[in-house]
Amino acid sequence: MAADLWTALFIAMLAAFTGYEVISRVPVLLHTPLMSGSNFVHGIVLVGGIVALGLATTDVERIVGFIAVVMGAMNVTGGYVVTERILSMFDRSKRKGGAA
Repeated sequence: MAADLWTALFIAMLAAFTGYEVISRVPVLLHTPLMSGSNFVHGIVLVGGIVALGLATTDVERIVGFIAVVMGAMNVTGGYVVTERILSMFDRSKRKGGAA
């Protein structure tokens, strides 16, 4: 059991480090389109959190699963908000003084 916990902790730390390194190297100009274009990945993370929470047997697993579901839901919501902002930038009907 302890080895499984350490393995899971190592994988989570490695994923966090890798994610930080990848995102930090994305140019600012590409960050927003990249976030909106890969929103489906956030949905997969949310489903994984739901599965982890559903299979949890101990209190620690339930807490980690709940945190995963909450953070995954925030990630999905944020992705859709960013996508909506991008699409509103290109909406010609809302521009002032512009020809439609």
